[in-house]
Amino acid sequence: MPGVMALRHAVFVVEQGVPPELEHDGLDATALHLLAEGDGAIVGCCRLVRDGGAMRLGRMAVAAPGRGRGVGARLLRFAEDVARDAGATEVTLHAQVGARGFYARAGYAEEGDEFLDAGIVHVAMRRGL
Repeated sequence: MPGVMALRHAVFVVEQGVPPELEHDGLDATALHLLAEGDGAIVGCCRLVRDGGAMRLGRMAVAAPGRGRGVGARLLRFAEDVARDAGATEVTLHAQVGARGFYARAGYAEEGDEFLDAGIVHVAMRRGL
């Protein structure tokens, strides 16, 4: 998992300025970590955390060279398949507002008001499986 953590650090801490103590929230030990590889390197990652009958998707990150090339969309579809196979009836997530369109195109619906998380504006979203 060192490669996944390195990618998350590069995207969230270095690029987005999230404090490292907020990026590591204690859920990694029990989460299911998924990754995308390309050219022998980890180019994308996310995690799923059980939340009742749902799985909560989080820490979705794609390395800069993989953005806009479908890596995130393929990873999201894979995460949904994994969640479904694990018996989840829906996937929930907290999307950065800049990524809300990405999730909306994949069938996620917004719920509630925008909120701050680690100094970044987010919105809760949900999609039934």
